[in-house]
Amino acid sequence: MFTNAHPIAVLKTEKLTKSFGSVKALSNVDFNLYAGEVHAVLGENGAGKSTLIKLITGVYNKDHGAILLDGKAIEPHSPHEAQSLGISAVYQEINLVPTLSVAENLYLGRQPMRWGMIDTRRVNTNAKALLKTYDLNIDVTRTLSTFSTAIQQIVAIARGVDMSARVLILDEPTASLDANEVQMLFGVISLLKARGIAILLITHFLDQVYQISDRITVLRNGEKVGEHLTADLPKRQLIPLMLGRDLAINDPADSTARITSDTGTNTFLQAEGIGRHGMLHPLDLHVDKGEIVGLAGLLGSGRTEAAKLLFGIVPHDAGDVRVKGKKVLLRSPRDAVQNGFGMCPEDRKVEGILAELSVRENIVLALQAKQGWFNSLGHKRQQEIAEEMIRALHIVTPDSNKPAGELSGGNQQKVILARWLASQPEFLILDEPTRGIDVGAHAEIIQIIKRLCAEGMALLVISSELAEVVDYSHRVIVLRDRQKLTELSGEEITEQTIMQAIAEK
Repeated sequence: MFTNAHPIAVLKTEKLTKSFGSVKALSNVDFNLYAGEVHAVLGENGAGKSTLIKLITGVYNKDHGAILLDGKAIEPHSPHEAQSLGISAVYQEINLVPTLSVAENLYLGRQPMRWGMIDTRRVNTNAKALLKTYDLNIDVTRTLSTFSTAIQQIVAIARGVDMSARVLILDEPTASLDANEVQMLFGVISLLKARGIAILLITHFLDQVYQISDRITVLRNGEKVGEHLTADLPKRQLIPLMLGRDLAINDPADSTARITSDTGTNTFLQAEGIGRHGMLHPLDLHVDKGEIVGLAGLLGSGRTEAAKLLFGIVPHDAGDVRVKGKKVLLRSPRDAVQNGFGMCPEDRKVEGILAELSVRENIVLALQAKQGWFNSLGHKRQQEIAEEMIRALHIVTPDSNKPAGELSGGNQQKVILARWLASQPEFLILDEPTRGIDVGAHAEIIQIIKRLCAEGMALLVISSELAEVVDYSHRVIVLRDRQKLTELSGEEITEQTIMQAIAEK
């Protein structure tokens, strides 16, 4: 068991600061990583986790503060330079070459040579010996892509440690692994701890944090808000640190501001045991017409994964979906749209807005796809629809021909919402509909959500803002570690009860 008895941290940051324009991504963060420990860094979106590891690995240059390795200041300007100093990072998206063999990946760029040529026999022999130290006995001459994600992760870790062997950064290493593969990876991490490797772990899976980590640092809004031995920090203390709210406080306004509605008699969507191996444990949910169901949980809890399965972005491999009592197949977003679904994605810039297209073109996109490209909307009809939506949603734009990418974040969000409303859906999935928009646009989006519900639409809404979820939800499904914990309704729906559910073992 790790004990903090080391006089000098292997890796240390002092008042580490990084800004992007007016946004301070990391502010005066002190961080200590010791040999033979797993130190988990936790926090919600925008907490500063990615910025911290990118500063340590030389992807970003710091604005202020210091990074020290064995007590000596370092300033890596690239991941390669960081690696040469003894710091390696392994990411969720494995940065190896899938078409090369395992052995070739392990020694890529540093192959043993003989007579001016790569000594393939020695590469294979060394690779087999290296992986044996990780209790991994595989055919190293096979192409990397033929192995499971877990094996590929272990190969990436073995390569990184063999090249640096001091500090290992693991960024969401278990995101695509099933339970057995997670335990396989944790066995490797335990071996590395025993060798004295210092491991910085970024993950959203709280149960895994408590299984494998020795210490936890919590970041929020770019600042360090806590550092504790894992054994001394129960979940019910961790959750408030991450969210910035006191678990013990119950605001009476939480339960009085919500919409109330009689539901359960007019079900639009019924999902039974819907899930996907390695992505989301099977869960049950239903949404009635004129009802808002909220999905609550920390980042990585499975909220977005559930939305993607329901909308057919990723096909589910477990469970059934019924629409108005009839079983349907959701193999693609096209199937979802044809069944009356719409979805506003979490990342409007990457998955939502087509920045180069006009406001008009963005708005009519879903309706045109629903009608089919052989039944195209004329320019006049497109203009009518766009102007109607601009008026209805108060989209601030000089005209419908303005490129959508030039609008403010709030107005871009309204354009995406207008796109789906123009297709006249009966069921709308909203993933973080108010993230990154100003206060005025935020209030307008909330009112639109409530109005759509009052008009009889079925809505599934995902939000990191618990006050929002409490305000508009008739029922709330709470997720953690990609599985359903509980379902709340009526007066059960408060910020306190949601946080308590997330914190429970």
